[in-house]
Amino acid sequence: MKTNIFDRVSFVSLFLVIVLLPFFFLPFTNIPVETSKGLLLVVGLTVCVICWCLARFFDGKIILPRSATLLAGGGIVLAFLLSAFLVKVPQVSFFGTMFDIGTFWFTFSAFLLMLMSSIVLRDPRKAKIVLFGAILSGAIVLVFQSIRLFFPMFITNFLSLGVLASKTDNLLGSWNAFGIFAGFLSFMSLLVVEFFPTTRVERWLLQILAIFSMVMVAAVNFQFVWELLGIFALIIFVYKVSLASKAKESEGVSGAEHGKNSFPVFSFVIIMITLLFFMSGNFIGGILPNSLGIQNTEVGPSFSATMGVTRSALKDHLLFGVGPNKFSSAWAMYKPLVINQTINGNDFWDVSFNSGSGLLPTLAVTTGLLGILMLLIFFIMFITSGIKSIFSSIKNGVNWETMAFFVLSLYLFVSCFFYSTGAVIFLLALAFAGVFIGLSSSSHHKGEIVLSYLSDHRKSFFSILFIVLVLIGTAAISFRYIERLVSVSYFGKAITAPSIPVAEASISKALTLYQNDLYFRTYAQIYLVKLNSLASKDAATLSEADKASLQSSLGQSVSGAQLATTYDPTNYLNFQSLGAVYQKLASLGVKDAYSKAIEAYTTASTLNPNNPGLKLSMAIVSVANQKTKEAEDYANAALTLKPDYIDAYVILSQIAKSRGDNVLALNYAQKALSISPTNTDLKKYADSFKSSTTASTPTPTTKKPK
Repeated sequence: MKTNIFDRVSFVSLFLVIVLLPFFFLPFTNIPVETSKGLLLVVGLTVCVICWCLARFFDGKIILPRSATLLAGGGIVLAFLLSAFLVKVPQVSFFGTMFDIGTFWFTFSAFLLMLMSSIVLRDPRKAKIVLFGAILSGAIVLVFQSIRLFFPMFITNFLSLGVLASKTDNLLGSWNAFGIFAGFLSFMSLLVVEFFPTTRVERWLLQILAIFSMVMVAAVNFQFVWELLGIFALIIFVYKVSLASKAKESEGVSGAEHGKNSFPVFSFVIIMITLLFFMSGNFIGGILPNSLGIQNTEVGPSFSATMGVTRSALKDHLLFGVGPNKFSSAWAMYKPLVINQTINGNDFWDVSFNSGSGLLPTLAVTTGLLGILMLLIFFIMFITSGIKSIFSSIKNGVNWETMAFFVLSLYLFVSCFFYSTGAVIFLLALAFAGVFIGLSSSSHHKGEIVLSYLSDHRKSFFSILFIVLVLIGTAAISFRYIERLVSVSYFGKAITAPSIPVAEASISKALTLYQNDLYFRTYAQIYLVKLNSLASKDAATLSEADKASLQSSLGQSVSGAQLATTYDPTNYLNFQSLGAVYQKLASLGVKDAYSKAIEAYTTASTLNPNNPGLKLSMAIVSVANQKTKEAEDYANAALTLKPDYIDAYVILSQIAKSRGDNVLALNYAQKALSISPTNTDLKKYADSFKSSTTASTPTPTTKKPK
């Protein structure tokens, strides 16, 4: 009796994790949508694992799938563990800022989700409940987002929920990730329509949902989704026709009658729609986004750039990689120089990308040769077993749930390879893969491992000890995670605080609960703002309390930036932040601050060698310190990295002007103007050199270096 109760609770908790993932979030909080998904995952898995262990404690029997794919998944977790242990900053690789995707603990939780899905959901009845629950969950997400798109008046009044601001803000993460999920929901509905027994009403509802999902895909207008959906719909079409041909041969049904009853019309319609949008490009695909006023401006590293970073990173960190959750450091160190010369280069030459062109290639970059090998073995095992299952279904005409979960998880894994999908898509892929593994193992003779330990006191002792340790470990890790999650709320309050005292109190509470470099950098910035506020006052009006606060803010801002560099000495952003702090202190007359700013910027430039903005920052500091020769060298170094860098030309022009060389100053100003001929400030600046009556040359307002 107790076993049945605990097993039922374990199933319900796992079911809720899978079904609620697409739309779960914490409204009216300062916790980002994707971060809140981690709460659902951790709490749901904790309840699932604890109840499953208690059930095993009472019945004395453990049933596990006999699966090489599961073993390969364990190999991936082991590769992440070794890589995280052996890097310089294990704290970043184990947990990150907040359970970041790509960290060891996130990867461990994700593959634990797959393992528990294979154990708990190996019953076809339970698997079907999960499948229809996922469809219902997806429908809720689409209806919610469609109201936000087609009735924007509700965004600010009701459906923003304190978290979602713009039209494209959604419950999946990025706008393109939402498009991938909408395509997935359309494909899932198609599978059920073509292979599962349904009533006429259910069939019509699923077909309407599939078409509605495609409307939402059209609203996103992400070409990759049309390609993916079209290819998988074609696979279903061919598969259904193959089944129909086999049935025709075995039953002797006439061709006309069989074609009337079995031709997959709906799959054919889906294929034609996807082909229309794929072939027409923006001619048809842009109609709905344009009418809704949606602009999809998402940017990220290309596949070729990601592979280039991978090759460079493997040369220096072959076996274990740069470490889980360290793609941003790898990108900063090895990014291609061409990124500075692209048309949109001004937009992201100083962007710290946390992932590459796809989620799976990102994992390969960070875990080295061992991680790549484990990932390859996992997918080879997974695809091999899935293909065997598909052909078994053709041969026997059964096992539709197994086939469906394999194809659905494959759709999601392909999405993760070509795009950085975020946590939800990746977790659903592993959960569905786990269901497939469980169903496949339970349907085969000797497909499961049965461990019975109550009859042997030695086995009983060690088995019960193992179960108790799992219970304690699961609970302890969950409590630790909850504590760190609370820090996110305080951090959100700190960056949106209406006043400096509120920001100080919030960031201090966040750091008390969990310390990381992002919090430390924010801590430094808050006290730097406070320092600026006090320094802007007239010195004669400062009270003794103000002077003490000024001195304290100075120390706190430096301390915060220094602690960030100590936490992660491989992140150039930490040293860039430290350089900015010292640069500000130098402007206030703090001794040796200029040299310390140069030192910090130099370290940042070493970690991000192709970033021209860091060179320019050093040039600006050198100009302020009246070291014009060094400033000129730094500015020229910035131009070497980015020949169309307007700010560098402006600095060089100002240096030439300070030396009295107005001809050279004008030359630099004209070069800057040729890059941005519509910049009125640059035009006034260049024209000022031609006027002999100009008492002073105005300084142009250009884009501030990042």
